[in-house]
Amino acid sequence: MKTYSELISLPTFEERYRYLKLSGQVGDPTFGGHRYINQVLYHSDEWRRIRTKIIARDNANDLGIDDRTIYGVILIHHINPITLEDIRLQRKCLFDPENLICVSKGTHNAIHYGDESLLLIVPPVRAPNDTCPWRQ
Repeated sequence: MKTYSELISLPTFEERYRYLKLSGQVGDPTFGGHRYINQVLYHSDEWRRIRTKIIARDNANDLGIDDRTIYGVILIHHINPITLEDIRLQRKCLFDPENLICVSKGTHNAIHYGDESLLLIVPPVRAPNDTCPWRQ
C-alpha cells in the first residue's frame, strides 16, 4: 500500500510521479459497464467534503509540490486505485486522506497510462553564464 505520507517524503515531482505511476493502457476499463457507480461516489456530499480538505491540504498543487499550482480543473487522485467493491462496501480507502492527492488532468492521465509526455515539465531556472562554465 502506498501512502500520502510516503509520497510527500519524495522531494521532486518526477519522483512522486514515478511512485504513483500505474502503467495502464489507453482504453483499459476501470469500472466497465459500472462506471455510473463511481460517478455516484464523486457526486456525494462526503466526497465533496473530503475533496475540499485535500485541495486545502495540498494548496491546490500538483502532487502536493510547492510552486506546481494547478490552473484549471483539480482532480483528486486515489493513490491506491479503488475498485467497484470498495465503493459498494464504502471502504475507508475511498475517503482516507492518506490515499488522496491533488493532480492536474495531465498528471492524472500520465499516472494511469504511464506516459510522461503528458506531464507539464517546468523549465529549469536559468542564471547568467550557466551554459558557459568558463565565464563563472
